[in-house]
Amino acid sequence: MRLDEFYEPENDRAGRIMANDTRKTRFTLKQLNKLRKVREIAKAEAIEHAKFVKVMYAAPSEDDTAI
Repeated sequence: MRLDEFYEPENDRAGRIMANDTRKTRFTLKQLNKLRKVREIAKAEAIEHAKFVKVMYAAPSEDDTAI
């Protein structure tokens, strides 16, 4: 006896989400990779912004005061 003898695809409810289902959905690998890339981009932007802010608010040097 094989296990797939009793399998009926039309009765398979594993991938369906019901309205009364309160469980969290599982992330797919595609979704996880997209989230990872978004976090990496945000982290790189934060680093660049920190460098920009450091330059913007740095104390003026004596060379810059002579106009």
